[in-house]
Amino acid sequence: MHLGMTGRFTVSGSTPGKFHHQAGEDEKHDHVVFGMQGGGRIVFNDARRFGFMDLWSVDDLENYPPFAGMGPEPISNGFSGAYLAEALKGKKTPVKAALLDQNVVAGLGNIYVCEALFRAGISPKKLAGSLRKDRLERLAVEVRTVIEEAIIAGGSTISDFRTADGELGYFQHSFQVYDREGEACVVCGKPVQRMVQSGRSTFYCGSCQRA
Repeated sequence: MHLGMTGRFTVSGSTPGKFHHQAGEDEKHDHVVFGMQGGGRIVFNDARRFGFMDLWSVDDLENYPPFAGMGPEPISNGFSGAYLAEALKGKKTPVKAALLDQNVVAGLGNIYVCEALFRAGISPKKLAGSLRKDRLERLAVEVRTVIEEAIIAGGSTISDFRTADGELGYFQHSFQVYDREGEACVVCGKPVQRMVQSGRSTFYCGSCQRA
């Protein structure tokens, strides 16, 4: 099961356990409902319909099409500066776009790429294949740090995201560049800039991110 961008599971009824919540606000987006013994319901609600469910053998997960060719998780042992150096070798796309490619690294979204590039002092315009190994080592560290901090904060609630227990995420209160266009950079004080890359908004500091 994949939640996509806006998918969520809600548990209601008489199902025992601590995960007991109201159903999604808009029932027209309830796409799958599991009726449980005892009267409980587990509802999959997905407004944008980017999420999906599938059946596949556990013993054959490595051959499951959506996972085939997927890069390592950013907090796994397989993700490092050395890995990035190999994965980005020869790439002539901007590093921002390259990091959003799930074949390079799995699970990195727009928010966390913007934040990691800022912390690493790397321009989102820089061609991925031109970055030195020392810059990629620092980038790998910052990617891992941003993801770990976001997990502790429960994620980022920009519009309708909620955690598994129904609470809002709080990492958005720690954004240093994302969604801060025109505001002062937390390091140099110059205005945070915004541009569009591959159809996604990129937020960055033109002064701090030159490398």
